[in-house]
Amino acid sequence: MLDMLILALAAFGAGVLNTIAGGGTFLTFPALVFTGIPPVAANATSAMAVFPGYLGGAVGFRAELASIPRTRLIRLVLVTLAGGAVGSGLLLVSSNAAFSAIVPVLLLVATLAFLFGDPIRNWAAARARSVTPEGAAGLFAVAVYGGYFNGGLGIVLLALFALWGMTDIHRMNGLKNGLSFALSAISVAIFALAGLVAWPQAVLMMVAATLGGYAGAPIARALPRRAVRAIVTLVGFSMSAVFFWRLLG
Repeated sequence: MLDMLILALAAFGAGVLNTIAGGGTFLTFPALVFTGIPPVAANATSAMAVFPGYLGGAVGFRAELASIPRTRLIRLVLVTLAGGAVGSGLLLVSSNAAFSAIVPVLLLVATLAFLFGDPIRNWAAARARSVTPEGAAGLFAVAVYGGYFNGGLGIVLLALFALWGMTDIHRMNGLKNGLSFALSAISVAIFALAGLVAWPQAVLMMVAATLGGYAGAPIARALPRRAVRAIVTLVGFSMSAVFFWRLLG
């Protein structure tokens, strides 16, 4: 019961964080590991836990998604699905020991991406170019990362869109949510078929994360942006430090 309470609270907090600014993975993945789920299965179960939130985000930005030419959107979704499948496949062949060794680095990179998200996007916008085959290759690489470990995925996607020359933040957020949903859909399907998902924990966390996402809306309106960023960054650095300590200890 204590483990279930920890998981429910972590998922609720993740739903709140994802609604406000992102970073829910910093809570769901460590909570699953700390309650005894092996790292690879914990990553798969965490992906399943936050999956409903991506659908809600995509539906919320349906008007922005509709403004993107259909052929371009389909092409980008197909590239994302391919990259997500490859990344998820890489997780399937990763041992718990190997994944545990790389997790602290992934958490730290995701935290830094969140902390410096605005400068990264500004840097990318200054070097903007139109969508090219290289742009598709970049999306594929980002999707591989997202299929393997999706922490900080949204920040990286927004920076990539800025490189492509996109400037409308609402359109960028719509595309980010749509592609994140497509990536998560293929990932959780692969994880489920491979038997990696701990279903009792996943179902509990999906419900809690959905409730947290709903609760996050008024919190997002009330909290200053700096406070939100400070909270997410603190959680990210703390989880990175804990996993580095576990690895070195």
